[in-house]
Amino acid sequence: MSPLSYRPQCYHLQINLSKKNTRQRLSIGLTGLLPAAACIFFFFAGLAFLPHLGIENDEALFATAFYKPGTSEEYVIRLSHSRLPLMLINYLGTLKSWIYRPLFRLWGTSVASIRIPVLLAGVTSLWLFYLLLRRVAGKRAALVGCGLLATDSTYLLTTCFDWGPVALQHLLLIGGAFSLVLFWQEGKQAALAAGFFLFGLALWDKAVAFWMLSGLAVASAVILPRQILDRVTVRRLGIAILALVLGALPLIAYNLRSGWGTLHGTAKFDASDLKGKARALEGVLRGEGLLGWMIAEDWQSSHQQTPRSTLERASIALAGATGKPRRNLFFYAFCAALLLATLARGAALRAILFALITMTTAWFEMALTAGAGGGVHHIVLLWPLPQVIVAISFAAVCDRLGRAARPVLACVSVLVILSGLAVLNQQYAQLVRNGGAIAWTDAVFPLTESLESSGARSVFCLDWGFLDAVRVLSSGVLPVRVGSEQLSKPEWAAEDRSALKEMISNPENIFVAHTREFEYYSGLSARLLNFARGAGYERATVSFIADSHGRTTFEIYRFRGP
Repeated sequence: MSPLSYRPQCYHLQINLSKKNTRQRLSIGLTGLLPAAACIFFFFAGLAFLPHLGIENDEALFATAFYKPGTSEEYVIRLSHSRLPLMLINYLGTLKSWIYRPLFRLWGTSVASIRIPVLLAGVTSLWLFYLLLRRVAGKRAALVGCGLLATDSTYLLTTCFDWGPVALQHLLLIGGAFSLVLFWQEGKQAALAAGFFLFGLALWDKAVAFWMLSGLAVASAVILPRQILDRVTVRRLGIAILALVLGALPLIAYNLRSGWGTLHGTAKFDASDLKGKARALEGVLRGEGLLGWMIAEDWQSSHQQTPRSTLERASIALAGATGKPRRNLFFYAFCAALLLATLARGAALRAILFALITMTTAWFEMALTAGAGGGVHHIVLLWPLPQVIVAISFAAVCDRLGRAARPVLACVSVLVILSGLAVLNQQYAQLVRNGGAIAWTDAVFPLTESLESSGARSVFCLDWGFLDAVRVLSSGVLPVRVGSEQLSKPEWAAEDRSALKEMISNPENIFVAHTREFEYYSGLSARLLNFARGAGYERATVSFIADSHGRTTFEIYRFRGP
């Protein structure tokens, strides 16, 4: 071959190599850019929601560990003169309380200091999820899963408002799973210890982590029995048990002191509402579980607010343009993924079955537990397993059917992600327009300010939903008390009447109640007023407190004696 005929071929080869390298660099760049963009979006989307809702009572529960009157002595140990809260209630630990204690000392208590830390925990969970899925199923599945999770409105809102609480549960369980996969693939014993230690912390944080951990154990026994037995040694088993015990040590200590109070208080069987709980699961998969409970519906708000910022106006306009969607397409994607899983083979099929068995086991355990499985804050503990199933199933179809399936996968994934964004935007627009539902009323902020300036000796809360919120917003300074204990009884004994008489007889005591329209337990304030009139006392209204939409939400009053 002559040099003249050879050079064009070399030149053509160089062009092909150059194009190939460019495509590879572009692919690598997108692989790193897209999950980072998802995390950034998640953070700023959460920031947009944060100021529009008041502090919900259970969202503030963690702070009761250190604010007066403090946690019950049943959940505390004493070392010398130190009082160390271990648990808030029999299944909820004080891990979050200990994390927030130095944060509150540095920055005080505010919407930002309460919500931004858990939002950052959610961002970290999202990134760890991407890394975990990339190790288990490859980059394509990791990108799809990360996009689906970042645009899931339920995951975002339950994380940044964290009344469940769920933010630390996701972080600890995803972090623990990532550590164990690292151990599985690279044999690092430090990763083994870290994984089980994080699982132990998850149990202390909230004992219902047992649902997910037992699901992981069942899935491991079914899908990977031989591989696990090949890797088990006495040393590794000892490391795993020790790390788990260290992480869960406060929970174990409480149960040893209380005669297994966690089990006796929570492990109660109830199969009476499986259909209702299955419908609740479907609603959360569709993204509509928080409407009406967290975000007020149109019929719940007679005072709709006009948008004030560019973001709010754009959100409301976009919601109108997209038809105000209340449901995303993820439920259909999940059902399709279960059908398409039959096309998967090898490691992809095992990963799908592993996630499905874990999710099914955990859901049945929560659904068969009395008082559990029907609320969004329980169901979302299954996340991100649905996203794992969809992402790996879709990616497996691409691997099986080749290049022809890739554009279809991309289009379907983008469509599902866009539907999630549309629902998230609709929820934001509805929140701007209608405000929060009663449990999330922002009237709690002016209520706290009014009570702080009242000089009250005791503040008696006559309904559920605001005592702990007021306590944390006042940094534990306000002398808040439960005022409904006697009022909720059907009949009063002599000591109940004596307690009520003592409450109303001191003119320095103040009483806070929801207005009649917003009462959780109706009639409690009316019962107190009837009792007071019979004893010769009359109500003296101090003030009425409205939310930012002008709805009169709270009434503050005291009593004048005979």
